[in-house]
Amino acid sequence: MQDPRAPQPATRRWRPGWPIDLVATMAALARGRSDPTIRLGPDGVWWATRSPGGPVTVHLVRAGGEVRIDAWGPGAAAALDDLPDLLGAGDDPAGFRADAHPVMAAAHARFDAGLRTLRTRRVLDSLVPAILEQRVTGLESRRAWLALVRGFGEPAPGAGRVPGCPADLMVPPDAGAWRGVPSWAWHRAGVDPGRAGTVLRVAQREVAVERLSERSAEQARTALTSVPGVGTWTAAEVAVRAWGDRDAVSFGDYHLAGTVVHALTGRRDGTDEQMAELLAPWAGQRARAVRLLVAHCGHPPRRGPRAAITDHRSR
Repeated sequence: MQDPRAPQPATRRWRPGWPIDLVATMAALARGRSDPTIRLGPDGVWWATRSPGGPVTVHLVRAGGEVRIDAWGPGAAAALDDLPDLLGAGDDPAGFRADAHPVMAAAHARFDAGLRTLRTRRVLDSLVPAILEQRVTGLESRRAWLALVRGFGEPAPGAGRVPGCPADLMVPPDAGAWRGVPSWAWHRAGVDPGRAGTVLRVAQREVAVERLSERSAEQARTALTSVPGVGTWTAAEVAVRAWGDRDAVSFGDYHLAGTVVHALTGRRDGTDEQMAELLAPWAGQRARAVRLLVAHCGHPPRRGPRAAITDHRSR
């Protein structure tokens, strides 16, 4: 029996026009399995974020052909309004040339039915973890994100009180909290002064950064890369999450070119130039092409030592 003292959710039901895969779609937001802002599981998706109205916890579940969203917190109303866009209602897969390559045809047949490019409109929530991922291993960036969200975020609305909601679910820090992170905390989290400085710069531009969601994805990427420390890779990582950019490709990624080139040709040590050429048949929907290839083929076997982890805390 539900605890009558538990906060009651705002609720909406929405019927998408496709057999949506909630976990595959929302997995793009998870920064590793230990990400404190999201949980993906058989009971649906729990996600803590900030909307224009404030912090919010959302629970997404499939109910027949519908998606049900329950939302708690000051940002609940905006979260309900944003549900279709969040889950990819603006992502039209028509015209995607699945038959342009046999591997893509197989990936499309296996995964595409439920996969859409989401659109959160939460720029800072996508931008900060992307900055933390610059020039370091995934393990390092995930540790930093976990430490900083735990230390400077806030408990998700209803966490520990709403049945089923993870008690340790956290809302990421807002711009003010990011600006207030002391130097010792960046150091302890293993974040070098360069990346910490970039986070501070984007936090100081919070209003302008969040308004980029009102522009076209191309315009928003151009504007974002005008901020010192934010390059094309970081902007693409934001675009594919916050703006629903179906054509965003993270050129400059340590693994991605090798993965795409190996999937389509069997060759190893692929370059960005080779990846761009191979993705040409899917121009306009290259983000979809990349997600399908990664989901279907995974990353190729390693051929050398793992990248060394740099301990910035010793500097």
